[in-house]
Amino acid sequence: MDIYKERGKWKIYLALLGIIIVLLSLYYTNNLAAKLAQEERKKMDIWLTEEEEFNDYDSEDLDNGCEVTLHLKIKASNTTIPLIMVDERGKVIAARNFGEGLDSNYVFLQKEVEKMKAAGFEPIKGFASFVYYKESTILRQLRYFPYIQLMLISVFVFFGYFTLNAARRSEQNRIWVGMAKETAHQLGTPISAIMAWIEHLKMLRPHDEDVLEVVDELEKDMNRLDLVADRFSKIGSEPKLEKTDIYEEMEGILSYMNKRASKNVQFNYPEGQSASGTFVAINRHLFDWVVENLIRNALDAMGGKGEISVNISEDNRWVNIDISDTGKGIPANKFKTVFQPGFTTKQRGWGLGLSLAKRIIEEYHKGRIFVKESTEGKGTTFRLQLPKAAG
Repeated sequence: MDIYKERGKWKIYLALLGIIIVLLSLYYTNNLAAKLAQEERKKMDIWLTEEEEFNDYDSEDLDNGCEVTLHLKIKASNTTIPLIMVDERGKVIAARNFGEGLDSNYVFLQKEVEKMKAAGFEPIKGFASFVYYKESTILRQLRYFPYIQLMLISVFVFFGYFTLNAARRSEQNRIWVGMAKETAHQLGTPISAIMAWIEHLKMLRPHDEDVLEVVDELEKDMNRLDLVADRFSKIGSEPKLEKTDIYEEMEGILSYMNKRASKNVQFNYPEGQSASGTFVAINRHLFDWVVENLIRNALDAMGGKGEISVNISEDNRWVNIDISDTGKGIPANKFKTVFQPGFTTKQRGWGLGLSLAKRIIEEYHKGRIFVKESTEGKGTTFRLQLPKAAG
């Protein structure tokens, strides 16, 4: 549990760090944009002053060789800022940098002036004229840069997280599959030895009823161990699914678990409904293991005293199996965490049961398993959803 708490904290820390980086970027960029906007306004002020002074020259001044080179350079220096010069009556006099054909389109320019007036733009005032201007392309790009940067970072983080998460899950799956198959392999040797000893006991005491009764029970437990080993060996391989009546299957599982549970535990489940024709495609060994695992968890949660109920319902596509207990319940923020490998509330246990159950139901049976509802101190309901069998 501590592993997931720490991982949750790191996600929060990384998110906060990302927010801080974005805010600093926004602050720095907006600061630069504000300074550049001030510089552009100063540049427009100088341009208007030089324009009006140049217009004051008459033909005699130009013919007499009056120095106008500086004025011409200043007039030509603005190649990035779109501007419109109007007279005191608001009539357009000249324009620059709106594009080919637009600098002389006075209808378009007049509309642009009206738009800037409506937006509350404060023009630069000269002696007898005014200048309305728009931000340069560089300034507009600088204002949008933080948002573009944020979008690119978000896309990078999303795909990076998705890729790493997929790789981590794939690695975990390989580990669990390897552990399951190794467990099945290790169980094989003692199971074979126990089978040999059982046969040896039968030969030694062929007429001893007490011994044969013990041998009979040993064979049942031995067969159970063999079934467990078979289930583990199927993890990681594609299991064979068979069309099965879900009511009959659940009755068999719950009957088996009822005999091995405390007498203080009451089992409630539907009986005598196998003729209803509700069929699902399952691998019986693996599916039985999932249900048994859920019931064992329920028994542990109830402390050997309480009630376990099973309800089966269906719709056009799914068969729903609800397994409820009256145990201690699960906090709402742990509904998804309980299926993660390593999560456990028990003193003993690896925390793999529900993780493997999720894999069996979702990957092998194309269904779903989730916590339908849970109240601390009152109980929990797990739901298994399986597709209806075709035909």
